[in-house]
Amino acid sequence: MAKKPGTNPKGEFAFFNVVYEDDSQRSNRRVPTELLGGLDGDEPARGFIMEQDREIAEKSGRPALEIKRIERVGAKKK
Repeated sequence: MAKKPGTNPKGEFAFFNVVYEDDSQRSNRRVPTELLGGLDGDEPARGFIMEQDREIAEKSGRPALEIKRIERVGAKKK
């Protein structure tokens, strides 16, 4: 049976909203949960997303934007 689109049954991915220097935002960027946790918390997500952005920029011919901040979707604000 096919799964519903947008489901994450095993918690394989964590989702992040990314805000760039120009204040544009990309929502629900997927990061494998195996990269997260431990002493670094969500910080490895920044590197993973930066690498994705570099690949996208390379393919599109546009420069990658600098990340201003990332926030885990559904996380409580401090």
